[in-house]
Amino acid sequence: MPQRPPDSWPKWRRTLYEIIFEAETPAGKAFDVSLIVAILLSVVVVSLDTVEPVHARWSRLLLGLEWGFTLLFSAEYILRLVTAPRPLGYARSFFGVVDLLAVLPTYFGLLFPPGRYLVVVRALRVLRIFRILKLMEYVGEAAVLGRALRASRYKITVFVFAVLTLVLIIGAMMYLVEGPAHGFTSIPRGAYWGIVTLTTVGYGDIAPQTTLGQALASVVMIMGYGIIAVPTGIVTVELGRAAGAGAVCRECGATDHGQDARFCRRCGARVEPTSR
Repeated sequence: MPQRPPDSWPKWRRTLYEIIFEAETPAGKAFDVSLIVAILLSVVVVSLDTVEPVHARWSRLLLGLEWGFTLLFSAEYILRLVTAPRPLGYARSFFGVVDLLAVLPTYFGLLFPPGRYLVVVRALRVLRIFRILKLMEYVGEAAVLGRALRASRYKITVFVFAVLTLVLIIGAMMYLVEGPAHGFTSIPRGAYWGIVTLTTVGYGDIAPQTTLGQALASVVMIMGYGIIAVPTGIVTVELGRAAGAGAVCRECGATDHGQDARFCRRCGARVEPTSR
């Protein structure tokens, strides 16, 4: 949430700020609920436009509705920039970026028509419902998960590179064992089969036919179960560490507090430990 507006602001600007950025007031809550309804309707409109029978009959109406929603969200984004105490800070925040991405695809569609379907990213804006329903503590829990994923990124990166190397070796072996006659027309094709098999997806579009190839496939399948458990274990360990890293505020969702913090350093509300 942006910082509180200064007292020097004119009344109209402070009123707009309360409506747009504060969900605690009746007007602010009504604004956010209306915004979420409009977001959901706009996503439904875009989704229906991809259904061929609906598109054939109602394409002009759906396109008009899509532009109507886009202009509405564009005006809302401009008002947020005007009323935010720190416009650049809002524009660079998570919701600021999402708000911008919610309107760009339709304009981008003027140059590349299929690109307008990317407006489904508007669904991310529904995350504001956490603030409306006073569920910011869940945002705090999401922050714990985010810290765990950030702490795991180097280990996960090393793990992914190791798996990719293994997949490349497996792909080369299957290319030599099975060959083009059985669908393994190249090492990349074999590597694709290795990824599908190692991840236990098993599309079945390519399958080894020789005894040696099937034996190798059996080894890869068994390895897949063990490999899948590795990133899960890494994230679980880091999640346990992150859960005890501080306390979460019920009101604003801030999590950067000390272990013994009792009140939020940002809004002054009572905080609770993130570890249960």
